[in-house]
Amino acid sequence: MAIRILPPNLINQIAAGEVVERPASAVKELVENSVDAGATRIDITLIDGGRSLIKITDNGSGINKDELPLAITRHATSKLSNDDLFNISFMGFRGEALPSIGSVSRLSISSRTKDADNAWSIKVEGGEISNIAPCAHPLGTTIEVRDLFFATPARLKFLKNATTETSYCIDMVERIAMANPHISFSLDDGNRKRINLASASTGDLFDARLRRLSAIMGKDFADNSLNIDLERDGAKITGYASLPTYNKGNSLSQYLFVNNRPVKDKLLNGAVRAAYQDFLASNRYPYVALFVDIEPRDVDVNVH
Repeated sequence: MAIRILPPNLINQIAAGEVVERPASAVKELVENSVDAGATRIDITLIDGGRSLIKITDNGSGINKDELPLAITRHATSKLSNDDLFNISFMGFRGEALPSIGSVSRLSISSRTKDADNAWSIKVEGGEISNIAPCAHPLGTTIEVRDLFFATPARLKFLKNATTETSYCIDMVERIAMANPHISFSLDDGNRKRINLASASTGDLFDARLRRLSAIMGKDFADNSLNIDLERDGAKITGYASLPTYNKGNSLSQYLFVNNRPVKDKLLNGAVRAAYQDFLASNRYPYVALFVDIEPRDVDVNVH
């Protein structure tokens, strides 16, 4: 069989298999884009656990008319100004989220920048791109993802029920919200509001972070946790860890971040467990939210 170049829609669908595993993956990519756009408010709506609809609205900087087609082009990004893959300070830097999502769903983007006379929209349906059209929209961006995986129906068989997929989305948004207490977040599942977090913009970072963590982890967390602020060998660890007397029967309330990115890492979890091993029974776990800040060059976000 002769070697050939795959068509763009098939390339995007393959990329979608890497980037978009389930609705929560799409939510993560889109919310991170809103954070990168400087939004101070991000509102999420889900229908059927994200299968039928994921809608994300922010008040960020927006996308101008000329850049809308680029936004849905693979490997196009506004987040690598100097092409340095070893100095990444943004979240969604790969430039694959929007084209990948658009290749397996019905995607629409409506956006307005502060200098624009009006907003503009573009649509992608299973990889087919529409013309840019004017629309009504305030400053910021709204992205609607309808019928996720309609173009790759085999993927639907691997999804859980709507309740479970919604819970995955909630967990993802809460993790991003912990790292960004200056942003207001809401999430509606079509029946009721599941997340409603006001901006904790007053006070210093520690106060704002503690209020956000308490809003997610429970109001008793603030009174039963210790402030962590340590630095050694160029690595800084801040956040909060609960007193040994404040614990639970699973590790679901252990949240770890590296350079403000939510991570799940067995090595870091093991370090937390070792720190508490003389104070907690083996079947009890502390409440922890730790933020590790290191030089971006020491992290390969493609691997780690």
